[in-house]
Amino acid sequence: MQLIKNLSIFIKILMMKKTQFSIEITNYTDKTDLDNSDNTLVNEAIAVCDNAYAPYSKFKVGAAVLLKNGEIITGTNQENAAYPSGLCAERTALFYANSKYPDVPVIAIAVVAKNNGNFTQEPVGPCGSCRQVILETETRFKTPIKIIMVGSEKISIIKNAKSLLPLSFSEDDLL
Repeated sequence: MQLIKNLSIFIKILMMKKTQFSIEITNYTDKTDLDNSDNTLVNEAIAVCDNAYAPYSKFKVGAAVLLKNGEIITGTNQENAAYPSGLCAERTALFYANSKYPDVPVIAIAVVAKNNGNFTQEPVGPCGSCRQVILETETRFKTPIKIIMVGSEKISIIKNAKSLLPLSFSEDDLL
């Protein structure tokens, strides 16, 4: 009986398959190395960062979204004493862009953060909820969204939201 049980476990182990995900990230040390479009988007995110309402965490985030029609929409994080009631900069910008231009694809988003008044040294990635919204926007328009994450020491660029959220929940899961 034990032999059959051990054989069954061995067969299950042989049938297991592992999947590995990798993300391609392009890093820059200076924003002047970016192309003009990306540099403009980063500058817009930097310009709005101090407009964030972050009296509790002192962690201010600015985001700028580039639409296919050339429009740039910005957003900042908005905190609330009841923490779940706040909203991240990325979602603020994306929701406004999708509301104002419902038929125009988003092609890039730049994100910059300040902690206690200083830019973060390393780029800060979007939170899980923001990653889901970026992915939904990417899926909705069937257009990859370049994600530009800015720190004072480097800028990291990821070519699409799917790279940030490989095992994502999507409309296919609702069928």
